[in-house]
Amino acid sequence: MTAWLNGTLVEQARLDCADRGFTLGDGLFETLCLADGAARHWDRHWVRFTNGAKVLGIPILYGQADVLAAIVDLARVNALTDGVVRLTLSRGPGARGLLPPVVPTPTFLATLAASAAPLGPARLSVCHITRRNQFSPLSRIKSLNYLDGILARQDAADKGFDDALLLNTAGQVVETTVSSLFALMGGQLVTPPIADGALPGVARGLVLERLGARERSLSVDDLLKADEIVLTNALGSRPVVAIDATTFAVGQKSQEIQEIIQRP
Repeated sequence: MTAWLNGTLVEQARLDCADRGFTLGDGLFETLCLADGAARHWDRHWVRFTNGAKVLGIPILYGQADVLAAIVDLARVNALTDGVVRLTLSRGPGARGLLPPVVPTPTFLATLAASAAPLGPARLSVCHITRRNQFSPLSRIKSLNYLDGILARQDAADKGFDDALLLNTAGQVVETTVSSLFALMGGQLVTPPIADGALPGVARGLVLERLGARERSLSVDDLLKADEIVLTNALGSRPVVAIDATTFAVGQKSQEIQEIIQRP
């Protein structure tokens, strides 16, 4: 696949071996859906991406229109009208040590991949080997350092589950390694709040706005009493059918949420 690297379409993207995104995970990324040649919910993704860059203090050297044009070019040269776009921004190359360069030379990479087949219902395992730090600003951005998520996902896979249910340092439910979480409780859709360590997902925001969902802190015991549980991210929704040994029915909310996410 052709990629877009620092303003240029390239057949093979090559990064500096001193790039801090590679050596330290010093950067962030954004994943979005390309549907019928258009970047779905582009404005919302760009806002979150730029907000994350501000948190890390990494300048973005390209404007929103420039990056959108790059996505359109990627779709054209790769002959894809539907797929998954990933934007990756690192602080760029730097000397050894943690302190960033005074004047960074950021690396900005955009890639496009074909869409995967829709995922079926999910079985989750409560993660006990790591916790989300709700006090860290990194809980609110898509950092390149995803090791907590990787460890949790591998632990869930080793136990035969599809994903891990992440908790924060207080033991409250946060999300899974790749998705926000909504629970139907007493007829009301609820989701863990940002203050508890939940990522401000784009699809999450759409469900809050368009379906009248509410933020609420949830314990594992609370969640196990839910009538229905649905996972969301930029690529769609997925019903939850089990958390460890507790099973759940698949209701109508997953499809309703999917339709909300797919709407412009």
